Amino acid sequence: MNKLKQANLYRSELIPVSGKLVERYNKGLVKLGFTETKLKTFSIDGIGWSPEIAEEKNDLNYLNNGEANPHGILISPQQKGKPVYLPFHTFDREVMKHVFKVHGDKIKDITRDSALCLDFDQGIDAFYEPLDVLKYNKIKVHFHFVDDLNKIQNEQLELVEIFKRDNNFIDESIHKQLLASAKAYGDLRNRNLNLHVLEHQTNSFYTRAFGGVYVLRDFISPIVIFEDEKWHKEAIKDTNYDVLIYHIKQPELMDKLRDHMIIECNLEEVVKTKRYERIKLFEMAQLLKGTQHPLYDILTNSILTKSYLNKLTIDDRKRLMSVERYLEKLEVSNQFKRADIVDDALFEALHKPHSSLQASHQDLIWQLLVNVAPKDVLFWYWYDKPAFYKAFETWDDSFKDWVIETISNNIE
Repeated sequence: MNKLKQANLYRSELIPVSGKLVERYNKGLVKLGFTETKLKTFSIDGIGWSPEIAEEKNDLNYLNNGEANPHGILISPQQKGKPVYLPFHTFDREVMKHVFKVHGDKIKDITRDSALCLDFDQGIDAFYEPLDVLKYNKIKVHFHFVDDLNKIQNEQLELVEIFKRDNNFIDESIHKQLLASAKAYGDLRNRNLNLHVLEHQTNSFYTRAFGGVYVLRDFISPIVIFEDEKWHKEAIKDTNYDVLIYHIKQPELMDKLRDHMIIECNLEEVVKTKRYERIKLFEMAQLLKGTQHPLYDILTNSILTKSYLNKLTIDDRKRLMSVERYLEKLEVSNQFKRADIVDDALFEALHKPHSSLQASHQDLIWQLLVNVAPKDVLFWYWYDKPAFYKAFETWDDSFKDWVIETISNNIE
């Protein structure tokens, strides 16, 4: 990952944690029912997830009490606006933006000397069957103080009221209680520690529960798409819900998504895009073996690109250039069928969310399309970083350079 780190493409916005912040974070872990980390330094994202602690615990979802109960930990004002690198749901980032929009000033004040635990409650204590994900409706965000600061504030206010009564101002025991509390927690009387519960209405979303599930329920018919074959097989046995159920690799899925106007593909338009060029070069790189020139040079030098295109087998060359070949044939006659000429995998990779979809749905469908056909390195990086990082480690160093340049040139 060093190449990605040097290019600021690998978790570059994590917040370093050390010293007292470690103690504060551990209090949050204990508050949520988890064990403390033994690490003295680590880093966290906007929701409080740490890649180092995940590695230490050998559990990417170490902030979850089961798949139905995700949590977050806020220990620093710096977490505002930071990325959520491994969201359990696609709506997690939106929820965190809402949290800081509504309670940002209070969170900034509280995390100066304390910490907050976030409980994302969807009203489901535990999952039992894969279609339980359809029970998602409203997500309630509850806030819990790691030091029970809000309760201590009430205790201080009560002590002050007692102090004011009768001749209690001369009672040394009350003096000592007030001083001890102020010394331990500061003067909390005028701090606003009232964090009311926030709600988020879910619609279509992706969750990493059950090996990864897309729930599309804002379209003609509800569609549930499983990434894990085991859970897909379990789900199709459930007849309690009137939904369409697919595995992400089922050929029928793309047909259904097109029929429901969720995705679209206009080959005449897509061949003119930079995205098409990225996909074609990516596919070409997968076909080239034992090249005389570095892959970076082949993919960035048009002369070498053409040279190595002609070095491919005739079948590989036809497949790689199948879209252009099909469009050229259409200019002569409309009798040709796309399915007879265009490579199916390439055709799938060239789809995009339907233009009628709203922005939030488009992002979700882009992620789905990337998972169906991960061939555009830029969108792969944008929409499924964990899978992208895993694939990146397997690539040739020279190809990595092309990938990094391709991504960097498209990020402001």
